[in-house]
Amino acid sequence: MSSIFAEAMGPDFARLHPMLQRRFSVGLDSGQACVGRGVMTSIRRGPWWTVPFLQIGRLRNILIPDVGTDVPFQIENYPYRDPLGRETVTFVREYDLGRHRRRFDATMVLDGGRVIDYLGTHQHLAVDLDLRVGDDGGLVLTTDAQRFYEGPVGFSFPMLFSGRALLREWFDDDAGIFRVDLEVSNERFGFLFGYRGWFTCEWVPADDAPDRLKPRRHERRT
Repeated sequence: MSSIFAEAMGPDFARLHPMLQRRFSVGLDSGQACVGRGVMTSIRRGPWWTVPFLQIGRLRNILIPDVGTDVPFQIENYPYRDPLGRETVTFVREYDLGRHRRRFDATMVLDGGRVIDYLGTHQHLAVDLDLRVGDDGGLVLTTDAQRFYEGPVGFSFPMLFSGRALLREWFDDDAGIFRVDLEVSNERFGFLFGYRGWFTCEWVPADDAPDRLKPRRHERRT
């Protein structure tokens, strides 16, 4: 059995911690989805001027403008075949901030040996992902080029107005939990957004994703 992540990482996939291998083996071949539940011990953002940027992203479930500690969250990774015939895996996160429930939508596909991360409810932003294995057997994910698509419009998104993400996810053997740490920074303006937390997972049979997790529009362009 294979997955879009195993194909993209090649032999390096076998160097991941066994629990990370299981988590990122979610796909149509495995016939399983992974549902994680846990706590974001901290959700942070940059200076005040980052708030409008984050609020715009919130409108399409791309970014979260809130901050908080000990925030319950859930992440749902379901495989499905999109209307264009591509195997797709959902990465939908929901955060319970008390007065607000926030959602971050992402769907991932394999294209030419690389994983493309479509962000938002309408797959407006396509982001190239670089995946590698850390010294602790965790996954280290960094974002690269970004492209914006809306109707007939499509262009490379200038990084001056966006951020690059560095995400680390690893398994804590002592605690028996997954841990995650994300920082999004702009090359000129510095830190924009980040979170740190932990979660546990359950695996459920699945060969499709619930409609509530799918984007409202699937973008053909990568």
